[in-house]
Amino acid sequence: MQQKDSWLLPEGIEELLPDEATYLEKLRQRMLHLLGCWGYELVVPPMIDFIDSLLTGSGHDLDLQTFKLTDQISGKTLGFRADMTPQVARIDAHQLKRDWPTRLCYVGTVLHTRGDPLEKTRSPMQIGAELYGHAGIESDVEVIRLMLELLGHSGIQNVHLDLGHVGIFRALANQAGLDQSEESALFDILQRKARPELAELIARLNVNKDIKAMLLKLPELNGGREVINKARLLLAKADTQVAQAITDLEATSDQLSAYFPSLTMSFDLAELRGYHYHTGVVFAAFVPTIGREIARGGRYDNIGAVFGRARPATGFSADLKCLALLAKQNNQNQSMQRVFAPHLDCLELRQKVSDLRANGQIVIQQLPGQLGGAKELGCTATLTQDQQTWIIKTLD
Repeated sequence: MQQKDSWLLPEGIEELLPDEATYLEKLRQRMLHLLGCWGYELVVPPMIDFIDSLLTGSGHDLDLQTFKLTDQISGKTLGFRADMTPQVARIDAHQLKRDWPTRLCYVGTVLHTRGDPLEKTRSPMQIGAELYGHAGIESDVEVIRLMLELLGHSGIQNVHLDLGHVGIFRALANQAGLDQSEESALFDILQRKARPELAELIARLNVNKDIKAMLLKLPELNGGREVINKARLLLAKADTQVAQAITDLEATSDQLSAYFPSLTMSFDLAELRGYHYHTGVVFAAFVPTIGREIARGGRYDNIGAVFGRARPATGFSADLKCLALLAKQNNQNQSMQRVFAPHLDCLELRQKVSDLRANGQIVIQQLPGQLGGAKELGCTATLTQDQQTWIIKTLD
């Protein structure tokens, strides 16, 4: 007996119908092909893993996003992956163990306990790329270029890039001698852009006035290219790590501008995406139609240390479902022709259908006694016999 509302899905969990699923799969194939052309090798991490491996270096936020259960065999806590980056880092550090730069890519569904406030799905399809074994800004530039190429390859337009560097906040907090609770409170306030709270907290800190002034100025360091010089001026009394971070950020943006002259870029030195595991440049891609990033990444050196091998690393990830939705909106008139073929015992017809399918055409063969014809099946053309030849005839 059918239960009431048995067709309902859990909140934030969706199923894709044929059109959406087909478009998503074709986009996945195109993106993996592009990643392969850049030398990124595909890996497939497991959907479920030991919780310690999944949460390596990720901090509190990812812990809250991870579904957990007890393994009936080992008795240990397992989790459904909420992010594949730690798993890919394990593959590089523990399985491949290469001494040279390693480029890896991945795509698969992840699961979140809660959806993003602006994007209700709890089952994104994460696609990403990671570059291990190189500490210079050249590898940061490569993964950002690859991310932008991937977005452009999918047909997404008007991309805006936002750049930051978590090393600036990290160095200032260290210079101030903040303890863990003070640093966490400061981090939380900066993420919420709560300037009155920031002033109150800094007033209570037992640090010198120069460091207080620099911490207070961090939220002001966002905007266009002018932010770089402004940061050098306002953070002049910071440790040398801050000056180096600003220099790296400037060099990264210079190289990207050379590759993408029309790319719009902004800087936000108080933006601390993935602060708990990122160590250097962080970045995110935006488009005007969505109020959140559509792809993000950054440098996260030494994440492989827990797996026995610390390596420099940088990478990015995105939700393929989100990209497919945006790409489809920009390519609404590029649907593939669907050809309807009649049901006939005809050798020439069978050969024609086989040839069309071999060339990538969609051909739907009529079934005897079926309801609906070419129109109902969404076909845009039919196979019609013209004397002894079968030809494609476009439907009016």
